[in-house]
Amino acid sequence: MNEALCRLEELADPGSASFTVEQDGTRLSIMVVRQDDEVFGYVNSCPHVGVMLDFEPGRFLDSERRFILCSSHGALFRIRDGFCVSGPCAGKSLTPYPLSLKDGFVLPGRG
Repeated sequence: MNEALCRLEELADPGSASFTVEQDGTRLSIMVVRQDDEVFGYVNSCPHVGVMLDFEPGRFLDSERRFILCSSHGALFRIRDGFCVSGPCAGKSLTPYPLSLKDGFVLPGRG
């Protein structure tokens, strides 16, 4: 079993956190976003110019906690699918990162 990133209860609803994982021998910054009892994972990189999205470590949501916000360009992405609805990368999407939930833990990869 993969090592857990966190417990689901440790994430606000909605809320977010950042983690560094290893993928194919490379360290990768990812975000985990909780909405209700689901989690969504994305690579922490804006599709516009590749900058990290969080304005403070682990903080990815806009002030109303309805969208993922790029701190550099103000682009807004839907939580459930990472699709950009506003900003310079409108129509593009965040790169998904697979997550699973097991026994209240958020795990990297599919269960």
